[in-house]
Amino acid sequence: MSEPKIVIAGREISRNQPPYVIAELSANHNGKLETALKIIEEAAKAGADAVKLQTYRPDTITLNSDADEFKIKGGLWDGRTLYELYEEAHMPWEWHKPLFEHAQKIGIPIFSSPFDTTAVDLLEDLNAPAYKIASFEAVDLPLIRYVAATGKPMIISTGMADAEEIQEAITAAREGGCKQLAILHCVSGYPAPAEDYNLRTIGDMIERFGLVTGLSDHTLDNTTAIASVVLGASIIEKHFTLDRNGGGPDDSFSLEPNDLANLCRDTKTAWQALGRVDYGRKSSEQGNVKFRRSLYFVKDLKAGEIITPDAIRSVRPGFGMQPKFINSIVGRRVRVSVKFGAPVLECDLFF
Repeated sequence: MSEPKIVIAGREISRNQPPYVIAELSANHNGKLETALKIIEEAAKAGADAVKLQTYRPDTITLNSDADEFKIKGGLWDGRTLYELYEEAHMPWEWHKPLFEHAQKIGIPIFSSPFDTTAVDLLEDLNAPAYKIASFEAVDLPLIRYVAATGKPMIISTGMADAEEIQEAITAAREGGCKQLAILHCVSGYPAPAEDYNLRTIGDMIERFGLVTGLSDHTLDNTTAIASVVLGASIIEKHFTLDRNGGGPDDSFSLEPNDLANLCRDTKTAWQALGRVDYGRKSSEQGNVKFRRSLYFVKDLKAGEIITPDAIRSVRPGFGMQPKFINSIVGRRVRVSVKFGAPVLECDLFF
């Protein structure tokens, strides 16, 4: 079976290519357009492959209610209503056009997670090159079908979804017309502990669903993301901010610019290190072959003398015969006189 791939803004995403790193801007604009613009610039400088937004308004994602079920209990946002949180966190729709234009100007692809059909319509007007379905919306099959109908590549995050729900989301995307589909292993905790990630799931997802597969990582450092590349992740998504202490709802579990630059570098290094199955001698080893062990004479012998066990040893460097021949050499006679420190050579022995 051929390696699954998708293409976003001309960039192939597959296990045959370096990991595709998405910098999630999320709510880290903290209510300032200039901050959002700066985040895009810093993501590009750090080497991210794309920037992602979230497109919703509080009234398109929840209800303005203070009933108990609309209140958050525990965690970062304890005690707040969903409407209050999303009112603070949302990206004003009038910002989208300048953000898209700025990203285009500096040369980094930008797309978004739409949370309802009106958001999709807005993003289509801006010619978004792809769409991301957030974990909490992975069960919104009508939304997935609506996004699929755009014909754009789609990435679905699978936090909280079991295997059956993931398959339902995939089926909805395919039924809606999506030809280029990827899924992300995700733990929808903010932040999420590394031990919750069970990264071996990535390999199972690749085998089970046959799609480009990646990781949406909510841990506090880069270790989990880098490890996921070794297990087949082709996409890495991390929240990104200018300042982890900025006070915004997502700042505390987001990467800062230096962290993102390290992520972009280190995931690519991990991917390069995977390489292919190869038992051959590598180019960086060629110069060191001469320092392997080989057989050397450790006493002077005259021509015709018998080689005794105390006359040869396995030592470095590697200009003599290989140590595996030692038993067949002991008891032989030397053709010529040899000195201490001379390599044992087949041409100098009687066989």
